[in-house]
Amino acid sequence: MSDTLASLAQQSVGRGNAAAHRQRPLPSARRQAWLRRLPLFPALIYMIIVTQAPFVVTVWYSLRGWNTLEPGTNKFVGFAEYTQVFQDPNFRIAAINTVELTASAVIISMVLGTSLAVLINRKFLGRGIVRTMLITPFLVMPVATTLLFNTTIYDPTFGLLDFVLSPFGVHHVAWLGTYAMPSVVLVLVWEWTPFMMLIVLAGLQSESLESIEAARVDGANAFQAWVSITFPHLRPYIELGLLLGSIYIVQAFGEIFILTQGGPGTATTNLPYYIYETAFNAFNVSEAAAAGVIVVIATQVVATVTLRLLSGLFKVSEAMG
Repeated sequence: MSDTLASLAQQSVGRGNAAAHRQRPLPSARRQAWLRRLPLFPALIYMIIVTQAPFVVTVWYSLRGWNTLEPGTNKFVGFAEYTQVFQDPNFRIAAINTVELTASAVIISMVLGTSLAVLINRKFLGRGIVRTMLITPFLVMPVATTLLFNTTIYDPTFGLLDFVLSPFGVHHVAWLGTYAMPSVVLVLVWEWTPFMMLIVLAGLQSESLESIEAARVDGANAFQAWVSITFPHLRPYIELGLLLGSIYIVQAFGEIFILTQGGPGTATTNLPYYIYETAFNAFNVSEAAAAGVIVVIATQVVATVTLRLLSGLFKVSEAMG
């Protein structure tokens, strides 16, 4: 009896060892897996050199007190520059302007982009030409677009905006001085509405027509079908557009530099332009580096929180629907 039990135990242990041996990847399999990943290493190294290495250098500069106009200031000061940034009232103004500028441009671009996507998703004569014309503003370089608005649209004497509004009694308005923030927002909306439109249009074209037809058979009108079926289907596309638009528009610099140079006063100074002025006008490299690190961290936190909040709101609306 004991011999039989011992034999069964040995067989069980042997089967367990064999199973464990089968579960372990063979050295050749590991080698093949690393060989499949090998082509990705150049791209990974490139991304580290281009993005992470400059950020590490920026963090290093932010811990020093270097002002290029003051000899002997390039020394370690810890987090003193971060304290200086938070105490600077211009930084707080730039942060508020950045939120206002980004939120306005992103929301208006998404509303207009969604409306245009719904329109060009329908079949009509010349749809391809209209679609190409609507996409064109996104293909133009931002600097060229900004120069066009600065010299052709907003000019108080020969600008097209004054010409169009002249029948309503609008004449010789200095748009960039009187309405600086709306003027910058309008340029950003012009640039980014086609981007939002393309994302939403991709979502509309991937929607199942059978569900729309079933809703119409059940008696739902166009608005009800949009709210109950189309809008929930577009949720991930809208989230993606809002997230990418916020990440890109929060970095807006060329539009402000060409149109207003942060003025009048600090009315249109956002965080990127504040960092530029601190580094190249005040020559305070360390304070500009500290502000840059703060902006990067804040952008990551805000983007993550915003995405989660949007996901939660859309899920609640779907559950209520």
